Amino acid sequence: MNNDSLLQAAQHSLTMAVLSATFATLIGSLTAVALYRYRFRGKPFVSGMLFVVMMSPDIVMAISLLVLFMLIGIQLGFWSLLFSHITFCLPFVVVTVFARLKGFDVRMLEAAKDLGASELTILRKIILPLALPAVAAGWLLSFTLSMDDVVVSSFVTGPGYEILPLKIYSMVKVGVSPEVNALATILLVLSLVMVIASQIIARDKTQGTLK
Repeated sequence: MNNDSLLQAAQHSLTMAVLSATFATLIGSLTAVALYRYRFRGKPFVSGMLFVVMMSPDIVMAISLLVLFMLIGIQLGFWSLLFSHITFCLPFVVVTVFARLKGFDVRMLEAAKDLGASELTILRKIILPLALPAVAAGWLLSFTLSMDDVVVSSFVTGPGYEILPLKIYSMVKVGVSPEVNALATILLVLSLVMVIASQIIARDKTQGTLK
């Protein structure tokens, strides 16, 4: 692991995963609250678009994003990669948080409203604390998706910003070395830990609520 290019690719991947997971979780959590709590014009459209993004094959999303960046003149690199990762992580956060919100006792929210609590107070004091485990699970899931992505990233990144999955893929083309095996194992273990942690967080909170 003393290869500078590998270390730089690993740093790029961690930076990209943390940023994309954080932005996707922030936007996705607020979107889930809006879809759950409020009625507004375009609500079916937003829900439909999230479903389309989540169900689209990676290659379709990759080509669509590439065409979009070419049309609006965005140079491929850090920002195009960040936007793309946020885009495909976002629906998973929305689904995770929305599923948690649907399990709320609506009477608790209505009681708070009857007692004079504002919408902001209800959001800050009731909804967000109860949804926090799902928010954390959504962040972990987004981090995992970003760290493991190859297809979309290969289309939307530039030559000056290489991430670890693409670096491993390029190394595999010329032969499987001990470095490749080690990196692949690290990515696999990290992904498994993140997914298991997100499931444990969501499950424990659900069981605690049922009790």
